[in-house]
Amino acid sequence: MVVKKKTAKVEAVALDEEKLHKLIASLSVDGGEDGVRQVAQTLQSCLELTEPVQQIQLVKKAGSQLETLSEDQPDAALLDACLHTLALVYTSLRPKNPLRRAIASALGSVPAWLRERTVNCLCACLSDSLSNSDSDKYPHIVDTITACLDGFPLGERCINKLLPEVLQFLHKGLSEYLHQNSGLAGRHIAQAQLMQSCLAAVKTSMLVVQRSQETISAALQAEHNHCEVEETLSSLLGCYIHILTDEEFIQSVQSTAGMAVVLLIRSVMGSGDEVASVVCSLLCSSVPGLDPAPQWLKQRCVGLCTSGRPPGVSLYLCHGVLAMLSWKGALSGPEWEQLLLLVPNTLLGLDVSIKESSTAMVVARVLTLWSGAVLDCMQGEVQPCPPHLQQSLRGGSELQQHLLEHIYSHWEHPLDGVRHQTRSLFHNLLLIHQKTNPSTSDPTKDTYITELTQSLLGLEWHMRGKYGSLGCLVELYGAGYLLNIQPQLPSCLLGLMGDQTLAPYASDLLERLFVSHKAQLVSEAGAAGKTEEWMERWHQTWVTPLLQVLCRARLDQTTYILDYFLPKLLRCSPSSLAHMVQALQETPPCSTGPSGSRGALGALMTCLRAARAQGVVPASEEGLWGGLVPLSLLQQALIHKHDQVRMDALGMVCESHRSTEVLTSQEMDLIRHFLLPNLNSQSPGVRQQTVSLLKKLLCRVKDSTQLLQKRRSQEKDQEQRDRDQHTLHLYKEFLRWLCVRLLEVLLPGASFSKCLMSLHLLCLLGQLFTFSTGPDVFALGEVVASEHAQNVLYCIASNFLEVKQLASSLLPQLPPSAVGLQVPERMRRVLRAALDLSTSTKPFDSVTAALLLNLLLHQPDLSQALLHCAQQQSLDFQPPSPLPQASETLILELNTLAVVQFLLCCLQLEVSRAESSLLQAAASHPLYGRAHCITAVLQHLNTESLSQTEQWRGLVSELIAVCYRMSDVVSPVVQSSSPEGLIPMDTDSETSAGLQRILQEIQPRDTNDFFTSARELDTHHGDDHTQSQTTHTPSLDTGGEGYRVTAQMVLVCCWRSMKEVAMLLGQLCQSLPLHYTSDKAHTHPGLITEEQVEGVGLYFRQQLLQSRHRGAFELAYVGFVRLTDMLCRSGSQTLQQLPAHWLSEVLEEVKSSDPSSKLCATRRSAGIPFYIQALLSSEPKSSSCSLLKMTMRELITLAMPSADRNTDSSTVPQVHALNILRALYRDTRLGENIIPFVSDGMQAAVLGFTSPVWAVRNSSTLLFSTLITRIFGVKKGKDEHSKKNRMTGREFFTRFPALYPFLLNQLEEAAATVDSDSGQVKLHPSLFLLLLVLSRLYPSPMDGSSSPLGLSPFMPFIIRCGRSAVYRTREMAARALVPFVLVTQVPSTVHSSLQELPPEPGPRIQHNHIHGTLLQVLFLLRSYQTDSHRPLPAGNGIGEALSQRMWLASRQNSCVVTRGAFLDVLVCLCGPKISLLEDSEVSELRQKTLSVLMASDLVVSHSSPTTLGPGSTQYLLSLARVALSASVEIPALWRGPQLTTQLLGSLLQCPQYEVRELALERVLTALQEEEEEEETKRRPQWLDETTLSNLTSLAFHETHPQCLAKVLEVLCVLSSSGEVQWRDGAKTLSQKEVLLHLHTLAQNSAHSVELHCATLTLLSQMVVQLVTSDPKGTSAMSCLVQWGALVCSCCNEEQPVEVKLMAAKVLVSCTDTVLTSSHLPLGLSTTVSLWGSLFTLLQDEDHEVRNSASDFISNVPAPLLNEAGVSVCPPVAIYWGVGLLCRLFELWGQLPAGVLALTQWLLGGEEGNDEAVSDEASSLDEDDFLFEKGDLNLWAEPVQWVKLLHRNLSSLIQTFRQTHHPGITGLDQAQLHTLSIQAQAKALSSQQGLDSLPALPQFSCTVEHARLTLRHKRAMLALDVLERLR
Repeated sequence: MVVKKKTAKVEAVALDEEKLHKLIASLSVDGGEDGVRQVAQTLQSCLELTEPVQQIQLVKKAGSQLETLSEDQPDAALLDACLHTLALVYTSLRPKNPLRRAIASALGSVPAWLRERTVNCLCACLSDSLSNSDSDKYPHIVDTITACLDGFPLGERCINKLLPEVLQFLHKGLSEYLHQNSGLAGRHIAQAQLMQSCLAAVKTSMLVVQRSQETISAALQAEHNHCEVEETLSSLLGCYIHILTDEEFIQSVQSTAGMAVVLLIRSVMGSGDEVASVVCSLLCSSVPGLDPAPQWLKQRCVGLCTSGRPPGVSLYLCHGVLAMLSWKGALSGPEWEQLLLLVPNTLLGLDVSIKESSTAMVVARVLTLWSGAVLDCMQGEVQPCPPHLQQSLRGGSELQQHLLEHIYSHWEHPLDGVRHQTRSLFHNLLLIHQKTNPSTSDPTKDTYITELTQSLLGLEWHMRGKYGSLGCLVELYGAGYLLNIQPQLPSCLLGLMGDQTLAPYASDLLERLFVSHKAQLVSEAGAAGKTEEWMERWHQTWVTPLLQVLCRARLDQTTYILDYFLPKLLRCSPSSLAHMVQALQETPPCSTGPSGSRGALGALMTCLRAARAQGVVPASEEGLWGGLVPLSLLQQALIHKHDQVRMDALGMVCESHRSTEVLTSQEMDLIRHFLLPNLNSQSPGVRQQTVSLLKKLLCRVKDSTQLLQKRRSQEKDQEQRDRDQHTLHLYKEFLRWLCVRLLEVLLPGASFSKCLMSLHLLCLLGQLFTFSTGPDVFALGEVVASEHAQNVLYCIASNFLEVKQLASSLLPQLPPSAVGLQVPERMRRVLRAALDLSTSTKPFDSVTAALLLNLLLHQPDLSQALLHCAQQQSLDFQPPSPLPQASETLILELNTLAVVQFLLCCLQLEVSRAESSLLQAAASHPLYGRAHCITAVLQHLNTESLSQTEQWRGLVSELIAVCYRMSDVVSPVVQSSSPEGLIPMDTDSETSAGLQRILQEIQPRDTNDFFTSARELDTHHGDDHTQSQTTHTPSLDTGGEGYRVTAQMVLVCCWRSMKEVAMLLGQLCQSLPLHYTSDKAHTHPGLITEEQVEGVGLYFRQQLLQSRHRGAFELAYVGFVRLTDMLCRSGSQTLQQLPAHWLSEVLEEVKSSDPSSKLCATRRSAGIPFYIQALLSSEPKSSSCSLLKMTMRELITLAMPSADRNTDSSTVPQVHALNILRALYRDTRLGENIIPFVSDGMQAAVLGFTSPVWAVRNSSTLLFSTLITRIFGVKKGKDEHSKKNRMTGREFFTRFPALYPFLLNQLEEAAATVDSDSGQVKLHPSLFLLLLVLSRLYPSPMDGSSSPLGLSPFMPFIIRCGRSAVYRTREMAARALVPFVLVTQVPSTVHSSLQELPPEPGPRIQHNHIHGTLLQVLFLLRSYQTDSHRPLPAGNGIGEALSQRMWLASRQNSCVVTRGAFLDVLVCLCGPKISLLEDSEVSELRQKTLSVLMASDLVVSHSSPTTLGPGSTQYLLSLARVALSASVEIPALWRGPQLTTQLLGSLLQCPQYEVRELALERVLTALQEEEEEEETKRRPQWLDETTLSNLTSLAFHETHPQCLAKVLEVLCVLSSSGEVQWRDGAKTLSQKEVLLHLHTLAQNSAHSVELHCATLTLLSQMVVQLVTSDPKGTSAMSCLVQWGALVCSCCNEEQPVEVKLMAAKVLVSCTDTVLTSSHLPLGLSTTVSLWGSLFTLLQDEDHEVRNSASDFISNVPAPLLNEAGVSVCPPVAIYWGVGLLCRLFELWGQLPAGVLALTQWLLGGEEGNDEAVSDEASSLDEDDFLFEKGDLNLWAEPVQWVKLLHRNLSSLIQTFRQTHHPGITGLDQAQLHTLSIQAQAKALSSQQGLDSLPALPQFSCTVEHARLTLRHKRAMLALDVLERLR
């Protein structure tokens, strides 16, 4: 991407009047043509001009005139005046003005004899500025000094000449800044400006010192002005040191000051060895080392050597050392070597002491700088690197080790800058190692490199640092080196591409690898003279695994391959595309991979798409795309079932390398093929991709149109011009087709996703081509009919905000004539609708109202319509009417003003009514709608350029006043202690009085049924109680009407009103210009005053600190954030300081709060955290964050428990502090600035757990979980213990060093209480938390033992925790131990733990100890299994130790829990095929385990189950795992195949259902695995007749639903691979008996979804087998019909998703045997019902159900469908399916019956009778419930379905007419007659319903209108069909 360089702004000379006149006067001359006069005239005219560009030209002219002057000029005074003018203008210009450059160039070109005079003039001007300047001019002068030194030799001479003055001035400026900084607390903007000025001053002083080196040295050696320069330099050094040690300064200033200190020392002392020793002692902060320095320098530097200096000082000095001293070439002495080695040691010492991430960033950068400096030193060819230095720097040295440890603890750092620097440091360290070790160039012979590589490859792949480090190895040693060590690397990395967080890293490493590998192969092949072979090898290594992953992996795992990897691969080797396409086309197209993968077709699209975007695909040929792929394949891919395949195919059509590439007619046809089936996509990701790809296509159309038009105007060749004209014509047709199609789908009742897509694409068309109706190329406006525009307008009434917004942004782009809002009558109706909606009780109606009002704002006649409305409502309202010729902006302003005034008028009336009765307000005119509309209308106003300022000012005051009134009305509810239920518990007199009044209204007198039933309000006329009735939309005039009011309505009215008040006040403060007086007493006029803003702030403060309702305070927070943003940026000094003032106030209030304070101590402190969050987040990130630091210190002090604070009055502040801290740690906007306080927060949370007060413990828990997320990141998956959310111990304790001693002490304390010998349970409150944190750490193979923060001290305490009497604690301790044991130490740790177990039973055995130890052994072995991938080392003694303690698994051990745990350890070692132990050991253990198993309760059932106590089930499950391993999983290795049947029998007949379930699950898994592995269908050996018989009898007798479901699933797998002999005990059953049994079971199992699905699946499988074996046999007919009805009932909308998925699979599996069979085995009506159910599923809400059902297409026999065997998306499946059914009616010879069945579908049979019920339901629904809506299907589109049926029916009737003679009808006349009557009744009732709706029903009752419209449509189409049949 090319970034345009910012060009500096040219400004004219700006001098004050007096100076300007003087200058012009001094230049005036009369006549004369000599040189000087010409110069004077040029300059004079230059000063008189005000146009900057002309001034530059004149200055250049003056420069060239000066150049030609000769020495004998008479007029010396005039010449001086010219030079003086140039110098003066030069020093007065603003920075970066090009005019200044021009003057410098002019002055620089004066002849040699004039130079001295020029310098003197410049000196005089500069000196003048330096001496007489105010402090606000300082930045300008500093900039001038910099400019003089920037490529301007005369300027440099001038600075040298004035050196003492310049240095004094810089010192004066810096001192002034240091002084000012102390008084700017809380004023962030002013502070930021000061920091910039300070930075500029320090940089300029450095520049001056650097450029005046010789002058300074000379001055210091000379005698006379020695003192002066020395003093100035000393003062400057003092300023630098002040900045370095004052932490209020931002990092960039401190860092520059560090460089300045080193530079100054170098300038004063030269560059000898003394400099190195002085700087060394500064870094070590040792005073004696400063002796070589001059006395004054030493005195200043002593201040830097204090013991308590901030840690940043040494960091910035190190930076200075590397940046300001020269390291090029060899070092000049031992002091320099010492300094070079001191720098990294100093920096590494800081690693643990720094907390801020930004400082960590600087450390990382400086270390990389250091490694660069070392490499610079080693570049010196002259003399080799000194041996001492070489020793210290080579790989394996102590320093290298420490640096590597730094790298390992920072390569996962959250800041990517730190990670990047760490990678560069690693790269440089490898280079340094190479340089110090030049003899071994082969990495395989270098032990350091091989060990490093091995340990890097051994790391987990989720560690991001691993990728960059391996990349460095590839860069230095080539890809071949790594591929030889780990050949599986490419496929391993491709497997990681599914993870979004790792994909960028993996693809980066892959790219380095394959590019390097290609280069290596090419050079090897070149050397050997074989050029062809290398390509094959390269493809084998990189392309083959890629294609495998693309074809087989799940789609979501391959997304990032397309984004990150494929383009890079094709860029590296474009010719590989042909290889990919060939390989994929050779794969048969229907061989899709596992379910959920894209298969070969999808992979092909992916490759082609990437290639097309890279510009690799050649031009298309006839019928072949890109000369590679048949077009039919592309069309298939565009309607493929899988989203991603469709997206890749579309991407291939739309994306191209050039944006002006002309669209071919093929591409347009493909888009036509794609568009309609893909508009209705439920997945937001797919919608987004579709829109962005089509945008690319439309941009191509636009860009290529411009190209074609340009070519047509220039082209000579007539034929070419005709071709271009034809292309443009095709474009026009295509765009118009697209436009019409998109507008046509926006019918009422269109699905949300379709509306969204269509509107998105129409908005794109509007942006790129405009809907003009004029002589435009495409004139798209001509195809927009007025009904289209009306449909877009009605989209604003959609329930979906996104649809509303898109429709309202599209409408202004459509032709106004089509929209028709300028017609007065129509405008009034829309306005009326908008105003009615703004008082609706449905919250989303107010959004619709606001959008409609915004549409009307641009209409000139709006004010008249408003006036009309006001007169109707008899409001006193006079709108400002625009002048006839007013501009658009004025019309907009006046209309906005009028609308806001009108709404305000209404709102004031309604607030008055609400003040008298809130209940009536909630029911008839909730206030929030009006307020929302006002906010929305104001958002579109440009407030900077308003003309009616006086009116606006008055309006703003009224708005703020009405907001406060609204808030007063509703705040008693949201501030009550229980706003959700309004139970009056508040004792506070003010709020309780208001609440009591509201409750008096609401609460029924006697019962408490208010919460369950609506309350009807009576309105009285005299004494006459009118019958209260429900109305759809209560009118504003409440005479005689009652309202149904629920508590929900009142609450919604209140909290939404609070929300809208907050949004309106926030909007006013943020967008309106402020009226204030600045520091210089200059008044800025505005619309809102400082007092008003401060008042709004206090209002928010009250709301946030006192509201109890979450909705109210969360939204008040949004408004308050807007306000705080504005305070910060406002020019007013008082407003800038408000946040700091408010913050200290609220902290004081929190500190002194007790139970009686108004702050809410429950509900997580309600709004208080929000209030503090808003104040803190207004502080700029780049500032020193003083407010955040102050707040965090205060809060942490409050949150920490203290001995004297256990009273009620002290726990409330502690609870508040914990809750506020939680909110701040969660706030992403505080970002990395909060990290330094994490350690303290963690301590507060853990200690808070020990509090006796529940509230404190509760808040501590919440804070703790937030901190865990803050430290370890958001959970990236369901696995609680996955390594993605963990950290190595070193990284954790490096980032939070304070937690090391804290956690260790706490753990020691907790472990001491754990001992369970006494038999008493002592629970240490924070033990669980400690184990939880520690279990999130893990050891890194990179951890050296040298680290002071080692993990080993924790181990004994964690092991001790395993003795706890609490089961969960023992488990947590086992889990927490794993990370603390290095993989290499696992065998010895396990062995020593086993040795502690008692070798035989004894009296004083503690089972808790045993259990804890066994759990620790188990967890360690499991982690070893997953991490090390290799067996335990020989002679580990583990097998032997277990053998000696086998009694623990036998009955000798009375405790079943420890028996089970011991068995689990045995399963861990004996269960897997490849064991961790040696073969002989394992087989011995297996034999012993078998003997224990055969004697156990599972096999020998002599003990009655009651004797087994707690833990018995787990014990039996452990036994079952052993038994399953020996019988099903690996019977051969247990050498007990003869026991298989006996063991399986025992398992399947075990009385505990958990055991049976586990056994069945394993059997099922084993069968499925066998099925996948073996092509031949034969049964496994362990599945003999007895076991089969056991399984079939279980199907009849099992009582537990889950087990029964599993049995049926097993039988299902078995019967699919062959006939199953059904036995019940000794009795063999016939197929019919089994069918009947399963049928009964299916009917009675609806209570258990799992069982229901399993039964029906098996039943259906048997039905299909029955029908296949005997297609014409009707023996089981009745049973089959019942089966059909069962399946149909499973397809209803209200069934659970699992059931519908099962039904879809059943229907797909019987497509060819039942649904499309020519024999109609189930009879016509059942078959048609099944088809109907299939179409129901294809329109289901759940996309998995639809996708599953759409698979039926691939099972349709080939003759019936041309496209057999392909998988298509559901919309296409419906379309094809209905056509297919019509063809089947012909095939079956059932046309008449078919026509009637489809007509019945078209009419929508069932609804007819329920009309009354549905009407009643809808009337209830509309009013009572604000939010509960029925379960709507948002995907199905009944309108489109009805049209599809009608279309197919019409063609079917056509066929029917052709095949039947006119005389013979063949139709059932009675049924025809019934259908006609039904259709007519339906048409009539729906038409009456539509007529009874109010005006513009699309807005006021959208749902009802859509429902009636659909019914009417159905009835009319049905009548049309019936008419044709007559």
